[in-house]
Amino acid sequence: MEIVYLPIDFSKQKGLFNKISDINIIAGVRNQDDKVLNWLYDNYFQLVRNHVLNNSGSDDDVSDVFQDAIIVLYNQITEDKLRLTSDLKGYFFGIARNVWNSQLRKKQKTIELEFDLPDEEETEDQSDPTLERIISRVFQRLKPDQQMVLSLFSDGNSYEEIAVKLNLKNEVYARRKKYLCKEALLELVKEDPEYQEYLRFQK
Repeated sequence: MEIVYLPIDFSKQKGLFNKISDINIIAGVRNQDDKVLNWLYDNYFQLVRNHVLNNSGSDDDVSDVFQDAIIVLYNQITEDKLRLTSDLKGYFFGIARNVWNSQLRKKQKTIELEFDLPDEEETEDQSDPTLERIISRVFQRLKPDQQMVLSLFSDGNSYEEIAVKLNLKNEVYARRKKYLCKEALLELVKEDPEYQEYLRFQK
C-alpha cells in the first residue's frame, strides 16, 4: 500500500473535517479514502515530526516514518488486528515511535552508508575505496528500475524530477520508491562477505 497525500483546502471544509471520530478515521483508512488520509496528515504529521526530529532524525526520516506508520495502521485495520487502548491519535503516535525506534536500532548496528554513487571528481581522501568497491559491486545486483532510481537521485534530481522521468504519480511515490531502493541496496551490502570483513577491521 502506498499513501498519496493530495492538496486539500480544509479551510473550505469548515465543520466537516475539523474533527473526525476514530471510527470514521478507521473506516476511511480501510477504504483508502484520500480525504481521511489527508486529514491524518494534517492532524498527526506534526506530532510525528516533533518526535523524530527531537530523537536524531531528519525531515526525510519524518516522511518515511509517517508513511510506514500509516502502512502499519492500514495493515492492522484490514487484518482486524487493531486493538485501541487509547484514542487513535495516541495509538498512531505509538506506532510511529516504534517505527522510528526500530530504524534507530538498525542505524546503530551498522555503519551508516551513503548509497549515493561517488562523484568521479571527489578526491581519494574524501571517500573510502573499500566501501566504494562494495557499493559499486552490489549496485549491479539491484533490479534495473532500482538502479535507475538511485542513479537519478545520486545525480542530484529532485523527487519531483524523478517522478516525471520514471512516470510515477507524484513525488511522494518517488520518495517512497527511493527509500525502498536504498533499503534493498543496504541489505545487499550487509550480506556482502567483504563488508563483513570490513566491519571486523573497524572494531
